[in-house]
Amino acid sequence: MISTRISRIVLAAATLPAALGLAACGDKTPDQPPTGEPIAKIAPPAGKVWNEVVTKTEEGGYLMGNPEAPIKLVEYGALSCSHCAEFAKEAVDKLRDDYVASGRVSYELRLFMLNAFDVPASLLTTCGATEAVIPLAEQFWAWQPKMFENLQTVGDARLQQAASLPPAQRMVAISQLAGMTDFFAARGIARDQATACLTDTAKADALAKQTEAATTKYNVTGTPTFFINDAPVGTADWKTLEPKLQAAGAR
Repeated sequence: MISTRISRIVLAAATLPAALGLAACGDKTPDQPPTGEPIAKIAPPAGKVWNEVVTKTEEGGYLMGNPEAPIKLVEYGALSCSHCAEFAKEAVDKLRDDYVASGRVSYELRLFMLNAFDVPASLLTTCGATEAVIPLAEQFWAWQPKMFENLQTVGDARLQQAASLPPAQRMVAISQLAGMTDFFAARGIARDQATACLTDTAKADALAKQTEAATTKYNVTGTPTFFINDAPVGTADWKTLEPKLQAAGAR
C-alpha cells in the first residue's frame, strides 16, 4: 500500500501547472563553507580513476569519487528543477574531471522530491546500475525542457486523470505523458524494467522519506542545495560554488 507521504507528492499532480518545474527550485543565500590549507591530489587504486567510482550512501545518495575524500560535496537536487539543470550544464565537466578526479573531492547526489514529476523521474534514474545514476541524472537535466514541452502538450486534464489512477498505475501514466518512458528506453532502461521500477511503491516511499528527512534534519527547502563537509552552503550556481571548494582545500 502506498504511504501517505508519497500520496501527498503524487496526488499533487492534479493541481500542478505543466510548467511548474521552471519555478520549483530554491533560492537561498549561500552560507560560509569550511576553509583549509591546500590538499594534494590523492591517487586512486591501481587500474581505477576516481570519477568512475560510484557508491550508494547510507543517506540514499549516490557518491562519485573517493569515498574517503577530505572534501565532501553533497547536492540535494530535483530532476524537475531548472536551476539544477543549469548547475549540471555549467559544472559537470569541471567538477567530474578536475575536482572529483583529483581524489580530494567527492560528489554525492541526493535526489529530492519537489513534486509529482520527480517521483517517476527518480525511480527511473535509479532503475539500473548504481554507476549509471549520476550520468542519467545529468542527461535527464539536459533533456528536461523537452519534458516540460511534453507536459504542456498533454495538458492538465490528462495529468489529472493520471493522478487519479490507482497507485500501481499512476507513476507509469505520468512517466508516459511526460515522455520519460521513451527517454529512459533510449538509454537502456527497457519498458518492462521501467514498469517494474515505476510500480515499486516501497522504493517510491523511500524517496519520499529521504526528502522528508532532508527537510527536517538538514533544513533543505529548495534545490539545488549544497553541503561541503556537512556545512550548508545554501543554493548556488557553479560560479559561486567553485571558490568554496577551493577555499576548503581543493586548490
